[in-house]
Amino acid sequence: MLTDALPLARHRLERDATARADPELVRRLRADAGTRVLVLSAGSALRALQVDGAAPALAWLSPAEVPDAAGWLYLGREAVAGSVTAQPLLAALLTVEQAEALQPERLRWAGLRALAPVLGDVENALFTEAIAVANWHDSHGFCPRCGTATVVEQAGWVRRCPAENTEVFPRTDAAVIVRITDAEDRILLGSNALWEQNRFSLLAGFVEPGESLEDAVRREVLEESGLRVAHPGYLGSQPWPFPASLMLGFAATLAAGQSPQGTIPDGEEIIELRWFSRAELRAAGDDILLPGPISIAGAIIREWLENPEPVTP
Repeated sequence: MLTDALPLARHRLERDATARADPELVRRLRADAGTRVLVLSAGSALRALQVDGAAPALAWLSPAEVPDAAGWLYLGREAVAGSVTAQPLLAALLTVEQAEALQPERLRWAGLRALAPVLGDVENALFTEAIAVANWHDSHGFCPRCGTATVVEQAGWVRRCPAENTEVFPRTDAAVIVRITDAEDRILLGSNALWEQNRFSLLAGFVEPGESLEDAVRREVLEESGLRVAHPGYLGSQPWPFPASLMLGFAATLAAGQSPQGTIPDGEEIIELRWFSRAELRAAGDDILLPGPISIAGAIIREWLENPEPVTP
């Protein structure tokens, strides 16, 4: 399955969502020495100190080691080896000043893009969950209806407007990302205007209001490449908290009567489009830069590359 190849989507977290309704939950967990705390600041997490060649890992602190934080988030529970109970997990959301006071060595802090390739599935899932909600808090400090400062409730998972008594919940923006192949089973890759000249990836875009995922696939491909595709099929999904996306992977083929030579880059996002056979992409080596190991685009391309070559009738 494609999901098995996605480091940000492999682990099933015990989020324990019903516990969030307890208004005293965070206070109680901060008083519990058995609680483990993940520390975040400005998009980075505190790394564990690597000793004697130990594998890279996140630093999990006791509540007493984190005396102050701008916000707290209940992450859920994680099973402990050899125990019948699950350990409660909190994320402490620190300001830059609080982070410097806790650990001034900048090399001890790193973002998800840098750490995901070397962390295990559990820590990747927890880091992704925490950074996604932290990003939401950063952009939703005020009521979208009246501008009143919102207050945090439900262990970090809700912000309430005290003026209107309305609740604001964390949001995720759905985006489709598409593997397009032609009759020769070549793959279409595009180069974004913001990337290096030789970096290529799949076409992708956000789902618009009132639009199905399949329609989003057809529209985005047409807008970015000038091509019409058919038979969009779902491959898998992965959270992408940069800042708040859920990437939904699809495969599609060129529509009947559509020539592969009819590509028209939109000129704004996509400046170049190229068809690649497996042999061409493998032979390109470092001349063609592909998506990194934690992205769903990279996983979809690798899955296609590793498939057997199509049999010529």
